[in-house]
Amino acid sequence: MNRLPGPWTTVHHNLGFVVLALVCLAMGESAHAEILEGRVVSVHDGDTVTVLDRHKTQFHVRLAGIDAPELGQPFGRRSKEALAQRVFQQEVTVDWDKRDRYQRLVGKVWIHQADANLAQVQDGLAWHYKDYAKEQSAADRVEYAAAETQARQAGRGLWQQPDPVAPWVYRKQRKPAVAP
Repeated sequence: MNRLPGPWTTVHHNLGFVVLALVCLAMGESAHAEILEGRVVSVHDGDTVTVLDRHKTQFHVRLAGIDAPELGQPFGRRSKEALAQRVFQQEVTVDWDKRDRYQRLVGKVWIHQADANLAQVQDGLAWHYKDYAKEQSAADRVEYAAAETQARQAGRGLWQQPDPVAPWVYRKQRKPAVAP
């Protein structure tokens, strides 16, 4: 084997170390989650709440992995009421790792060690939001998809309707047409 002498060997070795460090850093950052602890002080709809932390700072939180009916849709108010019964004025832990375009934290809301996001899907009051499933852990993807299937088969919540309109479809239908 013909090796380059002197400093080239060191540069090559160091470059490999730098690349490895950058890969590890990138992987760590993408897997890194933040924790917010506080009290739910407002429930906006079936997938959005406001949490007040111990410093009296409010955070708008979008429940990750789900999409609940809009308030104007069938089961929209019922979805909001169910989430409110579950988390309003309760101490929660939010496991989040990103902000959405509205600067809301996007995360999993835990109440008494139970996943409130998953409960909304299990009760038939939200869809598993498959467009964002890649942002979930593999276990959550499987569990949320199974919960939606079970709710649908049991006819729970919004699945009582013969052909419920998904909220992302509803929002698209209500968007005003853009003039050319």
